[in-house]
Amino acid sequence: MGHRLSKIYTRTGDGGTTGLGDGSRIGKDSLRVAAMGDVDEVNSVLGVLLCEALPDELRELLTGIQHDLFDLGGELSVPGAAFLKAGQPTRLEAAIDRYNAELPPLKEFILPGGVRAAALAHLARATCRRAERAVVALAQAEPVSETARQYLNRLSDLLFVLPRWLNKAAGCADVLWQKGKNA
Repeated sequence: MGHRLSKIYTRTGDGGTTGLGDGSRIGKDSLRVAAMGDVDEVNSVLGVLLCEALPDELRELLTGIQHDLFDLGGELSVPGAAFLKAGQPTRLEAAIDRYNAELPPLKEFILPGGVRAAALAHLARATCRRAERAVVALAQAEPVSETARQYLNRLSDLLFVLPRWLNKAAGCADVLWQKGKNA
């Protein structure tokens, strides 16, 4: 890659456009740029989660996901590109199965919370679901790989299971929703 980012400010975006990976320019308010930004935000929230004390296995999984999300951002930055491979959502399914197997069946809705790492994983889930909505909206207007949509869907599922697992590992119960608690 060399010195690809040797100059950080270029002033080329001052007029409200940004450059894509294929050299084209589009508005910063476009569906594509919104989707790229939301995927970047998921990656950033995972970076905050990785600041917590986590088991090495989970740290390795989340770091791998960050690399996948960067690949996905690259895919979104090059219209028509497909950088994610079909096996990447399947890898997330295996992680979901692995962590969910250690959890009791869920009988109630849960609120985001518990230990700090679990709360951050819940934040990552909510952010991932927004990114998924942005990619789905983009896919209605322009071609987007099926794998990209699948990946974000599986990631949001994983980011639902992980907070429960993190709470259980810390000896903390999930925060259960109580209908009408303050009615």
